[in-house]
Amino acid sequence: MWRILRIALLLLVLVAVASQAWLDRATTRDWTAPLWVGIFPVNADDSAASQRYLDTLQVGAFRAVEQFFADEGRDYALGLDTPVHVELYPRVARLPPVLAPQAGRFETALWSLRMRWYAWRAGSSPGRAPPNVRLFVLYHAPQEQSALPHSLGLSKGLTGVVHVYAARAQEGPNDVVIAHELLHTLGATDKYDPVTLLPRYPEGYAEPGRVPRHPQPLAEIMAGRRALSAREAAMPDSLAEVVIGPLTAREIAWSVE
Repeated sequence: MWRILRIALLLLVLVAVASQAWLDRATTRDWTAPLWVGIFPVNADDSAASQRYLDTLQVGAFRAVEQFFADEGRDYALGLDTPVHVELYPRVARLPPVLAPQAGRFETALWSLRMRWYAWRAGSSPGRAPPNVRLFVLYHAPQEQSALPHSLGLSKGLTGVVHVYAARAQEGPNDVVIAHELLHTLGATDKYDPVTLLPRYPEGYAEPGRVPRHPQPLAEIMAGRRALSAREAAMPDSLAEVVIGPLTAREIAWSVE
């Protein structure tokens, strides 16, 4: 009897989670009002350098993200002056759950549920309007490591874990990573080869019809890099070197073509 009740309760939870995920996805992709994005900073390495950076962090550091979506939205005749509004929320002390690099489907599903629980608890801010999307931005001191952990954006749960550097000089590249993961939460897919990390042709190219094809002057946001040649690619220095391509626009309901 108790086993049946436990299974029934689990099924009810899964149905509720699935229903909420569908509702969230529908309401955040109708683009009738600005999408409210909350940035929740985290001192990822517990370093003094990261703490100093966070002590001076202001919402103005993310205005380039807002401007990027405004500029790209006009190109797709979106009809919103500000498709994305970014707000800075209080710092979060607790680190989010970690997804193992070689996690299987079950481990990934379990991590997703844990991440959504974390986002619900850590992303609550009494007295502040709750954002549509919660991005936990984990800041690392540049001198501590040369490569950052992989960032993740979840469309189910509208939350993301974004790893960036705690340095003013890195705010341009940081913006690119933040915008990339934000688009993942809205249903956009990666457009690079997972082995070589090179942009996939044609959907990963900002100008696939360009002659000559290389070098590409801009990067497609979900490709993450601009193709210098068929075997080389470079990270953009800021969102000024990035565009939202047609396939990505369709995936986030900016375009039906």
